Amino acid sequence: MMLSPVHSRRHSLLSPHSLLLLRIQSFLTSHSHPSSSTQPSKPKSYFQPKSPPNSIPHLNPLHNPKAPPDAPSFDQTTVLQTLSCYANDWKRAVEFFTWVSTTRGFRHTTESYNRMIDVLGKFFEFDLAWNLIVQMGKSADSMPNHVTFRILFKRYVSAHLVNEAVRSYHKAHEFGLKDEVSFSNLIDALCEYKHVIEAEEMCFGKNSNVGLCLCVDTKIYNMILRGWFKMGWWSKCREFWEEMDRRGVEKDLYSYSIYMDIQCKSGKPWKVVKLYKEMKEKGIRLDVVVYNTILNAMGRSDGVDFALRLYREMMELGCEPNVVTYNTIIKLLCENGRVREAYKVLDQMRVKGCAPNVITYHSVFGYLEKPREILRLFDRMTGSGVRPRMDTYVMLMRKFGRWGFLRPVFVVWKKMEEHGLSPDEHAYNALIDALVQKGMIDMAREYDQEMLEKGLSAKPRADLGTKLVSGGSENG
Repeated sequence: MMLSPVHSRRHSLLSPHSLLLLRIQSFLTSHSHPSSSTQPSKPKSYFQPKSPPNSIPHLNPLHNPKAPPDAPSFDQTTVLQTLSCYANDWKRAVEFFTWVSTTRGFRHTTESYNRMIDVLGKFFEFDLAWNLIVQMGKSADSMPNHVTFRILFKRYVSAHLVNEAVRSYHKAHEFGLKDEVSFSNLIDALCEYKHVIEAEEMCFGKNSNVGLCLCVDTKIYNMILRGWFKMGWWSKCREFWEEMDRRGVEKDLYSYSIYMDIQCKSGKPWKVVKLYKEMKEKGIRLDVVVYNTILNAMGRSDGVDFALRLYREMMELGCEPNVVTYNTIIKLLCENGRVREAYKVLDQMRVKGCAPNVITYHSVFGYLEKPREILRLFDRMTGSGVRPRMDTYVMLMRKFGRWGFLRPVFVVWKKMEEHGLSPDEHAYNALIDALVQKGMIDMAREYDQEMLEKGLSAKPRADLGTKLVSGGSENG
């Protein structure tokens, strides 16, 4: 049987809501100028907006086109989903945001403003974001809230504009939002994006809490501990953990949960068991999240049978397992070559009222060695309502490609398109690698050209005569 390139024919498989989004996108395309590049520009370090506060300047305005009679109507969900569709095209997102309110009479809410601000922040368009915040304050239906400023903190800090994030916190006073919630959100953003030193300075340094007048509690300590964890500074994690004791900080369940993760990631799972005993001595009631961490640590330090014993203890104490619990056990069993037992746990999940998720199936896929068995499990996965992610398809195509099985690669590729997913660069590269390995150079070149036309990055391949662009990367 001759294999031919598989082209996308998904419209008949899309839901009515998805078709509505396609109509919106088509309408915007026909009423707007071709948009230029929306790649993030250099982060702007200025703070005050330079544009008039009640305008949203953009490069490709719609000029308020009159909507045709058959133009789609809008509700909150449709607007939010459309803005999400333009998460990687801020100019088009601004066009839609403006058009839907001026032409279609949609009244933006705080949530839709927040979604637009998040898109602008992603591309460092902070002046425009502040213009929107000023507009929000003019209507009782769209006043800025803590989520608004949490988004700003996150986007500023992710761009390493820490001073601007701090100024935003102080500016929240104008909206009655300079409080403990906003302070926690600011510290959380700093720690999330590895500016832990600045977060610690704000809380404990010489100028800590100047103008803040806030109490640093266990929650803040936990955020900073998690920040050191994200940075992988294990010695600093230990020092900070001991510093919490010296300062008399009352460690809670979340504190122990973070430090257990630290011990696991730093290659010391046996210390998690010690922390588990310490928690029991203090009378701290364990929740399922902590049990999941202990299960994983005990399985790696003492073996899967000890983990199963702890699982039974957990059940006896009335702590109901969740999907992460089952995923942990399934992965431990598969890692120890006990795949049949893993299947039994998978069967038990639905009996116990816990539906498997995509990670459950990933845990098993990685240890199966027969294409037919993998495809059967994949059908079981989709048949049970679990939607595969893009990395699911990529993982399976790479696996089949390494084994030299091309037909299953195309089976997975076709299923990906049937499920309404547009292949990304990793999916294309997995397919092209499989074709090159089987010597199907002409077909591989077609897919290589197709992905380039979509603006995706193809790996340089000697077999296809492609060259590595200067300054590029060989990682596909």
